[in-house]
Amino acid sequence: MNKKSIYIFLILMIFLWGSFVLFSLFSDPMGFISYLGFTTSNSGTALSWALGLAVVVLYCFSAAKIPEVKSYMFKMDRLKAVAIVAAVFAGIMEEVIYRKWILDYLETQDFSIILQVILSGLAFGISHLLWGIKNIKAGVNAFISTSLLGIALAIVYLVSGRSLAPCIVAHFIITALIEPGLLIAAKNDKLGYW
Repeated sequence: MNKKSIYIFLILMIFLWGSFVLFSLFSDPMGFISYLGFTTSNSGTALSWALGLAVVVLYCFSAAKIPEVKSYMFKMDRLKAVAIVAAVFAGIMEEVIYRKWILDYLETQDFSIILQVILSGLAFGISHLLWGIKNIKAGVNAFISTSLLGIALAIVYLVSGRSLAPCIVAHFIITALIEPGLLIAAKNDKLGYW
């Protein structure tokens, strides 16, 4: 199978997300690392790390029902290596946007915790509707599954005391494990309803 379009997508993701991450990192290394929650004073709680791990296991188990995801989950090749790099940047940027920026903004506007979690999850789901460009069923599936993932990661973020670290790590692991298989399934038009 020709994977050229998959590589192009991943390289674009690396360039777009990576530019912001690397610029932020090199501009203020310790400030950026602290902002992400990777310092001893703001690295989350033991419960948030446990919840993050539970989200990884449950989400990957669910995604493994797609044959391409299951067969590619632990396969290591050039595509997986590129996907791992993309997962680093996607894990950071999507958590900054959908957890830190949205949840923290909604908190400043006096939204309830429940509404913060739901709106953050729905925003995350909406951003993944692009999976439906080729197949509306794939878009519906992506919206539902990533909205649920966004809600789960929002809960992890709140339980962590608003540290992104457990969310970023969970997001990275999920993306690194399932993204290549999802992209292959999407390219072959094999994504549909749950």
